[in-house]
Amino acid sequence: MNKIILFLLLPFLFVKQESEKIIARQGQVSFFSYTSVEHIKAQNNQVLSIVDLSSQEIAVSMLMNAFVFEKALMRDHFNESYIESDIYPKATFEGKIMDFDPSMDGSQTRIIKGILSMHGAQKELDIKSKIEKTADGFLITGSFQTMVEDYNIKIPPLLAGNIAKNISVDFRFQYTSYEN
Repeated sequence: MNKIILFLLLPFLFVKQESEKIIARQGQVSFFSYTSVEHIKAQNNQVLSIVDLSSQEIAVSMLMNAFVFEKALMRDHFNESYIESDIYPKATFEGKIMDFDPSMDGSQTRIIKGILSMHGAQKELDIKSKIEKTADGFLITGSFQTMVEDYNIKIPPLLAGNIAKNISVDFRFQYTSYEN
């Protein structure tokens, strides 16, 4: 009986079992606001993201006060007056990578559909992304535009010329096996 069980399990012993989940522990998200008065850019290198390869679901979480700005005053205004990171400490994205084939080598361009939650508001997004299979996982990059008003962020009329209504967001996530 033991020989029969061993014979049935033998193929599975030699097949590399890959995790269904991959993780990016230090993903990068940056944003850029362009106006004729002032350019504002910031980067967050402490973004966590998990992808479930079997369901193609993706989740992203980032602390808002981890964004680094060129000027300390910009960071203070961002956290205290606009994002209110003491009340809304993080932003999240939950979605699904459409038509993603994890077994495909090379790169794929796919749409990620999901909901970005930030500053107490939610917005549905369709994000065109590039997914590259790497030696130890996947690299997902992309960019999208979003409106400040979609997230109930109030800009005082006096400063309206300093902050763009439409913000450009870029992201880069290097995923490895969840067990690593």
